[in-house]
Amino acid sequence: MKVKLTKGELKKQRDALSQYERYLPTLQLKKQQLQLEILQQLSLLTEKKQLETKKKEAISVWAGLLSEEVGGFKAWILPLNVITTEKNVAGVVLPVFEKAEFPEADYDLFDTPLWVDFAIDAFRQLVCLREEIETIEKGIEILRQELRITTQRVNLFEKVKIPDTREAIRLIKIYIGDQLTNAVGRSKIAKRKIEEAVFEGAAA
Repeated sequence: MKVKLTKGELKKQRDALSQYERYLPTLQLKKQQLQLEILQQLSLLTEKKQLETKKKEAISVWAGLLSEEVGGFKAWILPLNVITTEKNVAGVVLPVFEKAEFPEADYDLFDTPLWVDFAIDAFRQLVCLREEIETIEKGIEILRQELRITTQRVNLFEKVKIPDTREAIRLIKIYIGDQLTNAVGRSKIAKRKIEEAVFEGAAA
């Protein structure tokens, strides 16, 4: 590590160390918040996937009743639009599933079986759940990427920046201290020589 062994450099290094030591706790806090949010989102993801499995099992009991005779059924359960909002976690913007919008199910009430309404609603719930799961998965990936970056920064400050700066300060202080000691020594020698010269002059 090469540093200038000057008082100006000492001040520069001390200022840098002060900045690093102020910034590090903020990074550590962000890291903890991201880790906590990832755990919460993973728990939510597990819960939603279990619910999805239950809904699929419930639908499978009567799904065989669906036939091509129910015209347009697939179109009625495909979302026209998926609406998401955002939330901020430790400075990271995450998508949050809000709702899915579906086309109007336009069919003849007299020619269509009574259970079709129920079937449409059940499938739409499943589709919404699938969209929500995908949104949570996207959020988790965003959080993990940010956690990787934040962890790298924490390690940089903890293991490189702060130790290197402290070492630079130590080296500069030693050098300045040595220079000061040498200067005092030289001053004493010069003073003694002057005193000796004056004494010898007076004796003569």
